[in-house]
Amino acid sequence: MMDDLQLNVSLLRRRVPNLTTAARAAGLRPATVSNLCTGKTPVGNAEVKTLVILANLAGCSLDELIIRGGGTAMIETGIKVLDMFAPIVRGGTIGLAGRRGSGQLVMLAELCRRMKRRGYETVFWKPEGEANGIGNVEKAADAAFAELGEVAEHIASVRNERDVFLCADRTVVLSGELFALRERLEEAGIRPVTTALVDILFEAIDEEVPYGPLDTFLRFDVDLSARGLFPAVDPVFSISTMLEGALLEAAHLTLQQRARKLLRRYRELRAVVGAKGFGVLTESDAVAYQRGERLEAYLSQPFYATEVFTNKQGEWVSLQDTLDDVRRILDGASDHTEVKKLYFTGRLAIHEVPGEQ
Repeated sequence: MMDDLQLNVSLLRRRVPNLTTAARAAGLRPATVSNLCTGKTPVGNAEVKTLVILANLAGCSLDELIIRGGGTAMIETGIKVLDMFAPIVRGGTIGLAGRRGSGQLVMLAELCRRMKRRGYETVFWKPEGEANGIGNVEKAADAAFAELGEVAEHIASVRNERDVFLCADRTVVLSGELFALRERLEEAGIRPVTTALVDILFEAIDEEVPYGPLDTFLRFDVDLSARGLFPAVDPVFSISTMLEGALLEAAHLTLQQRARKLLRRYRELRAVVGAKGFGVLTESDAVAYQRGERLEAYLSQPFYATEVFTNKQGEWVSLQDTLDDVRRILDGASDHTEVKKLYFTGRLAIHEVPGEQ
C-alpha cells in the first residue's frame, strides 16, 4: 500500500547533515523536503524526480530511501526523561554513556522490557566481557547471541514480521562487526533495526564520538545517581535527532526548550545554595530553584526491571501525560507540592488530589 511508505529520514539525515541547504542547492524546495520528512506529504504523492534527487544526495538507492511500515518516528517508551528530552528514533541508533554505577545496564534491560511491550523482538548481542547487570539484560531480551552470524540470522528470520530492537556492547562498533551486520542486512534487503549501544568498560563517556553517528545519545549523570534520582539520564546533555527538522510537534519542542533552560539554571543555583544557602537567592531565582528541584524529582521513575529490588511497581507514563505534567511544573501549578512526593513516581496528577496532606 502506498500510504505505508515512508522516507528513511534517519538515513537521510545521517548522510546529509545539512539537508535543507543541500536540497536547495540540488533544486528542491526546503518546504517540500521538510513535508516529506515529517510525513505531512505522503511519499506516494511525491514526484519521482524529488525522490531520485534525495537518494542521490544520500548516496543510496530508492529502496534504501523509501521504507515500508511506518518509517522514521519516535518510539514512545513511557520513560519520562527519554520521551521528553531524548526520544528514541525508530530504526535509529542509541548510545548510552556514563560512569560506573550510573545505571546504564539497568536502562538497557528496561528498554528491552518496554520494547517488547510495544511488539518489538528484542535481541541481545552478548559481549565477551563480564559486567554487573549483563545477566539482567540477557534475561529481559527475547533472544541472546554471541556471534555476528547468529545475530544476523535471527534478525533475518523475524524482521519481516515485526520490528527488532538490538542491544550490543561498544566492542562491536570498535571491531567493525556492527558495520558488517548492517551491510549483511542491507544486502538481504532487511530494513534497519533499532540499535542500543552500551559501554561495559565505562570508557565511552570520555570519548568525543564513542559510537560513531547516533540518533539518540543518553548521557548518564553520576550526581543524579549519587542522590538516588533514577533513571540518572542527564536531561540537559542527552539529545536526539528527533529534535531536528521539526520531526516532533512544535509544542513538544517549545516545552522541552523551556524545561532545559530551567534545569540549567537550577544546576547553577544548586552550587550557590550549597555554598551560601537558599536565603541569598533573588525572588526570581528562588522560584527557578524550587521549580527546577520539582522537575528534576518528577523525572525520576520506577522501572519494571527493578521492581524486585525497590518493591515499587514500574510506571509507564505516556508522552502526552509527561508533556502535561512538565508544563504544570514549569507554569507553577505544582509549587505547593512537596518535592518528596514527586520523587520516584509516575504521573504528577495522582499527587495533586484536592485535600491530600
